[in-house]
Amino acid sequence: MSENMDFEKSMDKLDDIVKKLEDGNLPLEESFKLFKEGLELSQKLNKALNDIEGKITMLINENEEIPFNFEEDKDV
Repeated sequence: MSENMDFEKSMDKLDDIVKKLEDGNLPLEESFKLFKEGLELSQKLNKALNDIEGKITMLINENEEIPFNFEEDKDV
């Protein structure tokens, strides 16, 4: 995933690649090139998802240590 391409644009690009490959009307060399590009893009997207999942897990773990008193919230 290039620095300028955000996650959603990358997903759209991968979706376009898959559609072109599924269509089956491409020459072998172009199909191979798109397959390689799609595989690389898929790996980068997976890494981005794993990174975000780790950040979310950290936030959840940090907030589990904060005691919540729901009785006080009712008075507000």
